[in-house]
Parts: sequence; structure tokens; C-alpha cells
Amino acid sequence: HLQLVESGGGSVQPGGSLRLSCTTSGGLSLDYYVVGWFRHAPGKERERVACIVYTGERTDYAESVKGRFTVSRDNAKNTIYLQMNRLKPEDTAVYYCAADLDDLYNPRCLDEYDYWGQGTQVTVAS
Repeated sequence: HLQLVESGGGSVQPGGSLRLSCTTSGGLSLDYYVVGWFRHAPGKERERVACIVYTGERTDYAESVKGRFTVSRDNAKNTIYLQMNRLKPEDTAVYYCAADLDDLYNPRCLDEYDYWGQGTQVTVAS
């Protein structure tokens, strides 16, 4: 059973940066998993902000974060990252990573994932 663990959240001023990390507890590999980063703010629907296929060759971003957020993966470290730059107050949310086995012949981002982390809070405020 895949258990995901996020880290790197915190409080930052507008315009600042944070890097979130997602890995597994128990040592299971993420090598063949597509991973999505989601966020959920109070009063808003959950939003997928980024995803990366298992090869790392394809990524996708929500329009609201394009040009500011970058998703990447380091399979040697079994970690997926979300680099968030030029943060805005509207980026404030709990951020989750989610994973599911990718299609090895047609890797693609998904809308639904089987495995989720516990979330990490990101607060952007003056």
C-alpha cells in the first residue's frame, strides 16, 4: 500500500518561493507512478495544479500556476518536487500529492488518483 508524505509547506510573503516534496514512507518506489499535485483552499474546490508522468517527460499545469510552478522528479531520491515561485495570496491552500500507476506505453496525467498524502499547508500573506 503506497503511503505518500509531503513536506516543505510553510508561510511566505507574496512574491516568495517554496519547494514542496513528495515521497513515500515504507520505501515503496514511485518510479512507475504518475504524480499529481493538488491544492484545496477553504470554500474552493480541490484543484490539480501540476502533474508529471512516470518518465518525467510530460508535465501539465493549471492555468493559474503556469510560469510560476514547476513539477519535477528525482527517481534516485524517490521524490517528486513542486517548485513554487512568485507566490500569491490566492495560492494559500493545503497542498497534496497524489499518485497512481502510470500507463507504461502511454504515460499521461490523470484526474483521479488512488493514493494521497496527508497534505501540507502553504500560506502566502504579508
